[in-house]
Amino acid sequence: MNTENFALRHIGIHEEDLRKMYEIVGVNHLDELIDQTIPDDIRLKEELHLADAMSEHEFLHHLQTLSNENKVFKSYIGLGYHEGLTPSVIKRNILENPGWYTAYTPYQAEIAQGRLEALLNYQTMVCDLTGMELANASLLDESTAAAEAMTMLYDLRSRSQKKNGVLKFFVSEAILPQTLSLLQTRSTPLGIELIVGDPQDFDFPSDFYGAILQYPEKYGQVHDYSEFVSKAQQNDIKVAVAADILSLVKLTPPGEWGVDVVVGTTQRFGIPLGYGGPHAAFFATKEAYKRNIPGRIIGLTKDTDGNPALRMALQTREQHIKRDKATSNICTAQVLLAVMAGMYAVYHGPEGLKFIANKVHDNAKLVAQLLESMGFEQLNSHFFDTIRIRVKSTQQLKTSAELRGINFNYIDDEVVSISLNEGFLEKDIKPLISCFAESQGLSDEVTYPEELKNVIPSKIKRASTFMQQPVFNSYHSETELMRYIKKLERKDLALNHSMIALGSCTMKLNAATQMLPLSWANWGNIHPFVPLDQAKGYQLVLKELEEQLNIITGFAATSLQPNSGAQGEYAGLMTIRAYHEDRGEAHRNICIIPASAHGTNPASAVMAGMQVVVTKTDEKGNIDVVDLEEKVIAHSNNLAALMVTYPSTHGVFESSIRYITKLIHDHGGQVYMDGANMNAQVGLTNPATIGADVCHLNLHKTFSIPHGGGGPGVGPICVAEQLKPFLPSNPIIKTGGKHAITAISGAPWGSALVCLISYGYIKMLGGKGVTDATKISILNANYIKERLNGKYDVLYTGEQGRAAHEMIIDCRPFKAHGIEVTDIAKRLMDYGFHAPTVSFPVAGTMMIEPTESESLAELDRFCEAMLSIRQEIDGVNADNPDNVLKNAPHTLAMVTSDDWKFPYSREKAAFPLAFVSENKFWPTVRRTDEAFGDRNLICTCTPIEAYAEA
Repeated sequence: MNTENFALRHIGIHEEDLRKMYEIVGVNHLDELIDQTIPDDIRLKEELHLADAMSEHEFLHHLQTLSNENKVFKSYIGLGYHEGLTPSVIKRNILENPGWYTAYTPYQAEIAQGRLEALLNYQTMVCDLTGMELANASLLDESTAAAEAMTMLYDLRSRSQKKNGVLKFFVSEAILPQTLSLLQTRSTPLGIELIVGDPQDFDFPSDFYGAILQYPEKYGQVHDYSEFVSKAQQNDIKVAVAADILSLVKLTPPGEWGVDVVVGTTQRFGIPLGYGGPHAAFFATKEAYKRNIPGRIIGLTKDTDGNPALRMALQTREQHIKRDKATSNICTAQVLLAVMAGMYAVYHGPEGLKFIANKVHDNAKLVAQLLESMGFEQLNSHFFDTIRIRVKSTQQLKTSAELRGINFNYIDDEVVSISLNEGFLEKDIKPLISCFAESQGLSDEVTYPEELKNVIPSKIKRASTFMQQPVFNSYHSETELMRYIKKLERKDLALNHSMIALGSCTMKLNAATQMLPLSWANWGNIHPFVPLDQAKGYQLVLKELEEQLNIITGFAATSLQPNSGAQGEYAGLMTIRAYHEDRGEAHRNICIIPASAHGTNPASAVMAGMQVVVTKTDEKGNIDVVDLEEKVIAHSNNLAALMVTYPSTHGVFESSIRYITKLIHDHGGQVYMDGANMNAQVGLTNPATIGADVCHLNLHKTFSIPHGGGGPGVGPICVAEQLKPFLPSNPIIKTGGKHAITAISGAPWGSALVCLISYGYIKMLGGKGVTDATKISILNANYIKERLNGKYDVLYTGEQGRAAHEMIIDCRPFKAHGIEVTDIAKRLMDYGFHAPTVSFPVAGTMMIEPTESESLAELDRFCEAMLSIRQEIDGVNADNPDNVLKNAPHTLAMVTSDDWKFPYSREKAAFPLAFVSENKFWPTVRRTDEAFGDRNLICTCTPIEAYAEA
């Protein structure tokens, strides 16, 4: 065995396994299977022209060398990003721990109670600090969260406002520039009219439905907005506030003014800068808006025995349910980062946060007074961590600062802002002061003030308590927090325990070598708005990753800015929209979407200002070409795009795909390919070859970024030559094409830090390795299909009876036994497996995707579990629901209880096959009651007594 070959470590199937698998699948060799699966007319004729594969050792050395190209300055730029300190106990036990970063979104609550509790802590922290009643379990970044607030308030307009066409939304001129850019992006397709101005001058006219304020302002000034909010309420104008979360420890929380939404980022709660992301945004609102809030909410409910249990509540996947009626296309959150931020609050507690906030604030006051003593004018009358200084020349200051490894925010030729942060130390004061002294020809000898001035008047000083719950006041030593984190981790089934064969979600190995650099300071401590010459290492990686993705997709250009798959969908459609507008065809607004598409597809199309037309699928699950032709012809003059998933959502390579894409082009449209199933294409075919014009790629699926319990995700878009000019921009750092659309996410390159993972995945596999991974993923899926053959019906296959990298098994016939697909999902927990994707894209089915990184032994264990469950189904009937499937999952408390009341043995319940006893995973609660939780919504850390009263 070549120990330097990364592909042999990543791909779980070995040479000696292939003969058995070929025999089961019914082929003589792997290429025969691929020929039977993928239509010949879309096969690539050449191998991918990627660099030769690196060994793991070579890659780490390579990335270490590149990291030295980055210059880690002390950055006081602010603008929503601040150096924070990640407690080592959190870095080691969460960020670097596959028990946390390889977990899937907690749709199966019984085996995700640890993550759910950590997220409930996060929600509680956000509610307490903002003064709001309800918070979700994170969004993508502050700017996109602000855009979600704008659209939620748009949806919440009163009946008369909707009738009268009230479309104006006021934006404070002091909002973060990247947030303004994103508001412009999101508002345009919906017809929302942004009015940017000074809140002091706003007179609350009746043709406005909402407003958003920045608190503190982008350059640090703090205002009391209570009167603004009061007047807005009197005039039926709803108000959102983008707030700095650490400042809320000292400042009056916006919730106490009565605002409708508070958004922001939790990045400075222990999350690395990472050149812009990933970071968890927060979104807090009123209880009255619980049915409108975007994203995921964690709520308390009860299990079968009436014991408290957590689960995702209300808007769990509202875009998949509402589709084109959805108000948001949010699918990915930033769970791993939200967990870290929540644990930061748990570790420090309210008193620790006060210490940190006071330290940051006092340092800001100290620097302000020292500079004032030197003769500089400080322009902010009230501030938390950011001051504004007038100088003779910001260019001279910049020269002095950069010689000392310091970045400030240069507002104009004479004004600079300085944002202090948790990483600021006493030794950092001298070089900071020296920058100003040298640039103005002054002495840097200063006298420290005896007393610091008060710059937060009582009217805007926080008086209310926060985070009084036991969880924030119990784990302040490293030992205590380490054990608490481990306690929660043990409640969660992640990829480090067993295969997670989720169709459409591609839960593959996240190699340790790919993950290690995320902890390196030279990658983690770079502010997203530093000059490009300070981020040369990042620029080299990101540029090469873009080129790698261009080669893999066959396209001309890539934007890494979208920080989730759904954002990628939206970005792709917005480039198509801009392309049509540029050609004088802005009237093209029809987006055709197959009925089988991901629910985010129609939601994204509506957000991009398009009208959705749904086409049928035939009995084989393919696009009904006749129906498509009729609709394309009917809408030819206004056709904007087709959104298509390939291979299809049903796990099939449709042979008519090139005819379909040509049909769209012949009628003036563009083809958007959803890249969710790219793991079946890499190296064998590509979006350009099938005739697509743009695709998004889920780097957290095909390209091995961990799911992290539901995020981070990265959803870059790759585009054909004609769409290249419209790739998204950033208002501070130039990105995008000649005719770039406005921003899709806050940071220029989105979640840049985790792009290192996909870069490593491609560098270590090389062209042959990524192609072999695709082939093995297809082999594994067909192996499972054949092993389950005769016991489970596969709904859809290709023309030669093959599945792509995933397949759908039909569980609806089992209703005759009283068994639903959910019962099978819960019973799989007793066997130590997370269920495949349930009831998507077809209700009552399971979509299975094993990925290439699983071993034959693990595939066999999964198949044995599924076949054993099939036998169990045969042994039950609808008249007697007291059976091993309906009672699943079985907890340790059940199995060890003195009272065993079930008509089957404890061994049957908990150890149905011999392999289970070797590595038993115990669900910590019984089946959760979804309806009860929605009727009695509790989404913060509330005492059990309050829960019981509900």
